[in-house]
Amino acid sequence: MIAAYAISGMMAGILNRFGKIGVVVGFALGNVILAYVSNGYTVELIHFKEILIAFIGLLAVPNNIHIELEEFIGNTKLLPVTPGNSLNKSKEVAKTLNQVSKTIQDMATTYEPTNEVSYKSNKQIFITELLGNLEPYKDNMLYEDMADTEGKIIDEIFKYLLDKQEITREALLELFAKCNSYIVGFDDKEISTYLEENISQIIHMINMSYKVAKSDFIWKKKVEESNKNINKQLNGVSKAIQKVAKGIENDIENQYKYEKEKIQILEILRQKEINAQEISIKKEGRYILEIYAEEILETSKIETIEKITTQILKEKIVFNEEASIGKKYNFLSDDKFIMAMGTGEAIKSKSEQSGDAMLNIRLKDGKQLLAISDGMGSGKEAKQSSLKALRMLENLLLSGFDKTISLDLINTSLINQNTEIFATLDIAIIDLYTGNIEFIKSGACPTYIKNNKKVQIIKSNSLPTGMIENGQIQTFDKDITSGDIILMCSDGILDANIEYKNKELWLKYMLEDIETTNTQKISDLILNEAIDNNYGTIKDDMSIIVCKFKKKEEM
Repeated sequence: MIAAYAISGMMAGILNRFGKIGVVVGFALGNVILAYVSNGYTVELIHFKEILIAFIGLLAVPNNIHIELEEFIGNTKLLPVTPGNSLNKSKEVAKTLNQVSKTIQDMATTYEPTNEVSYKSNKQIFITELLGNLEPYKDNMLYEDMADTEGKIIDEIFKYLLDKQEITREALLELFAKCNSYIVGFDDKEISTYLEENISQIIHMINMSYKVAKSDFIWKKKVEESNKNINKQLNGVSKAIQKVAKGIENDIENQYKYEKEKIQILEILRQKEINAQEISIKKEGRYILEIYAEEILETSKIETIEKITTQILKEKIVFNEEASIGKKYNFLSDDKFIMAMGTGEAIKSKSEQSGDAMLNIRLKDGKQLLAISDGMGSGKEAKQSSLKALRMLENLLLSGFDKTISLDLINTSLINQNTEIFATLDIAIIDLYTGNIEFIKSGACPTYIKNNKKVQIIKSNSLPTGMIENGQIQTFDKDITSGDIILMCSDGILDANIEYKNKELWLKYMLEDIETTNTQKISDLILNEAIDNNYGTIKDDMSIIVCKFKKKEEM
């Protein structure tokens, strides 16, 4: 309910520019959005009759009336500012998050499938169906053998059906003989005819019962697969929450580690008339600082903070705008490498929309994430597949989820869709501070690394995300050398050339021959060559990212 009012209030504030109608529409819309996200359907959390009553009351309030909240609550801060920051870094929060993580993990265990239970339950479905169909045939000479559900014959018949899907006359007689139950009497013509009728009836009943039961097997299998995916997703969420809690615990443990530096920074900031409520410093490879100011800071004051923190920490510190929100300002150790990037795209001929999608974002820890996703096929549906995969990747990573957990959650989420949604994922996580790149591939094209005339190929043999359960992702790690150029592309680029049986080689040879180090020029040259390979007809959507790295001290 708290979230419902918070989200609805935020939407109302966004649409406030459209007057009272906008406020009401925004509040109702926020309610619907949160209801859908949390429940999967639009049953409102805040009843619309309550919103309607509030709307009527709002219309009755004249536009010239303004309410000053300070008249009611004064200027007293409702949340105390305490050293060691706040509520979100307290031991209670960490303890609560760990409890939530444990609860979610316990929930996940209830969705763990067991193969033994599945076999027994499927066999019981078949037996129930068989007994129902046998009811009118109690006079059949084989009825007693078939009605003995605990007997060996039924078990052998079920195993045979699981393997062959249908039983024949010969197979049935063999199974009876295997269980020491022999059918005799074929020498007498009258008895033989009677036996054949009875055997034909039983064979028909068995096959009909299995056919009907099999549809229930499939339904149960889908439920099991769904439960298995829920199990994975809940475990993934549990691990992510656990990681956040661990981060808070580490912050609490290390809150006094840089106490001297904190005091120095706060004192100098005060002298420079920059009022900061609090500062946190942690080091994960590089320094990461968060400064909570009492006001929105001008650019000149941000630059002053950079100089002060650089002087005290004895390492160049820069402003990280992407991770700064409101009055919380994020700073981190400056990158030791710089990256130049060029990109290129082309849409398949006679297609209205490309099925490829690209992503370029900076993560909270300062690392750069580049990604290409290629949805299966081309056009709107393929675009939705690739965009869905990249949006989920972005949201999960920015929310603190581990990359392996994130990719596993994306895979199971795509598998759970009603329609077939497959997408390749080609990811590069670049640490410009340590000079390292981690390549993550799921069904993606090779990545090329060029340094001078030498070109290295990194490739995987995994299937696209969303295609199979337990989809394998492959990771590769490489240290950056100044002057390295990396190239990532979708399969539209590689498949454009028809001269080479090994399609990845044409791109390798072309990179070796390219003289320029301008990333955009390299991207344009390769894209144009790929299009020209098929006489100007674009056979598939094409996407390309080219990056060049240079060490700062060499500039």
